[in-house]
Amino acid sequence: MKVILASPRGFCAGVHMAIDTVQELVDLIGPPLWVFHEIVHNKHVVDRFIAQGVTFVDSIDEVPNGQTVVFSAHGVSPAVRERAKARDLKMIDATCPLVTKVHVEARRYAKQGCKILLVGHAGHDEVEGTFGEAPDAITIVESPADVEATNFSPDEQLVYLTQTTLSIDDANVIIDAIKQKYPHCKAPPKEDICYATTNRQGAVRELAKSADLTLVVGSTNSSNSVRLTEISKTDGTPAELLDDKSELRDEWFEGVGTVLVTAGASAPDDLVQDILNELTTRYGGEVQESTPVDEGMQFALPVTLRVMKNEMAK
Repeated sequence: MKVILASPRGFCAGVHMAIDTVQELVDLIGPPLWVFHEIVHNKHVVDRFIAQGVTFVDSIDEVPNGQTVVFSAHGVSPAVRERAKARDLKMIDATCPLVTKVHVEARRYAKQGCKILLVGHAGHDEVEGTFGEAPDAITIVESPADVEATNFSPDEQLVYLTQTTLSIDDANVIIDAIKQKYPHCKAPPKEDICYATTNRQGAVRELAKSADLTLVVGSTNSSNSVRLTEISKTDGTPAELLDDKSELRDEWFEGVGTVLVTAGASAPDDLVQDILNELTTRYGGEVQESTPVDEGMQFALPVTLRVMKNEMAK
């Protein structure tokens, strides 16, 4: 069996920064340490931090007064920050800078008096954070039907923004619906869907056509991982989403000659390597890596963490 290893795959710069932030804090101050929401949407990453004494919470009120809390890569709303401040929490912000960019756009357009159509999945951590920046100005749209259900006047200032981890194709369907109904609606100055999402989707779209099956390493609550499976299926190649090698099923490989392996932006590479080893030993897989892609992106650790490290080093 031939195994094509996609590139790029796995961790993006924002995920690297967020995970490094929590690990640095574990090493620097140790537990107790709290993280608001999962630091990234990956079961193994979260479980590994829990084993080191990190506590993940979905309400800021679960963090004891005066303790340290890390905001996840998906960002948080101003209301969460205010609540954390009221509880005298030491805040370390590990929000991906590309998500922060969308937050800044939301605040700016709202101050200009615009109404904002936010293309994304309601309830997703990132969308909740962006919505919280300007709740009176933002309407979340998940489908063309949601766009059709809106009723803005022709003289209303409109702009659309998007969740950073959407499928490009799905987002474009909704954006096309927005443009059709509201031709005067403005686009953001630069596309909101992040480089890592775009690159990983592009690799699957290009490579899946040569495969009989696509394996995507990632968790079910990882939006970008789910999108990779959907893209492969839409283009005609069956796809399976799995957290680790324990979820491999023999029946997936019946009549399969070529397998494409990729990983969502929050999936650790050691999980990918474990699956490659299984494909090699159990199915006689021969691994062939696609042309390596250097995305050339790196984000610095949060300023508050860097200041903390400097102060503790004195």
